[in-house]
Amino acid sequence: MGVEFERFDREREEVTLRFHAPDSFITPRGSVQGGLVAGFLDEVMGWAHVWATDQAEAPLNLEISMSLLKPVPAGPLIGKGRVVRRGRKVIFLEGELFDPEGGILARATSTAIPTVRPTAIGQGAER
Repeated sequence: MGVEFERFDREREEVTLRFHAPDSFITPRGSVQGGLVAGFLDEVMGWAHVWATDQAEAPLNLEISMSLLKPVPAGPLIGKGRVVRRGRKVIFLEGELFDPEGGILARATSTAIPTVRPTAIGQGAER
């Protein structure tokens, strides 16, 4: 996904990640394909929970809902994901995708199950 960790705000349980959408993600309509936008949002929501649990847990999605608010261009993008509510059996997450100027492009929510984070994962937004 071309992800780069920027910061984690522990008080808000919010992670900020930077992405770069390559030209190969662009459809004939001129914007990033919707499923790939969902992937960016899934990534940022998931890492919010991972960081909120000191990297001990990862969410297993039950449902994701996404709204595309503007066409998502190739190039740099900023994602913000946060934990809305975390229980023992279910987690509620939300995420947003922005252009470099701060304009919102897409948003998503997720309902997930907290699971122990696999230790074999060595990719993604590491500390």
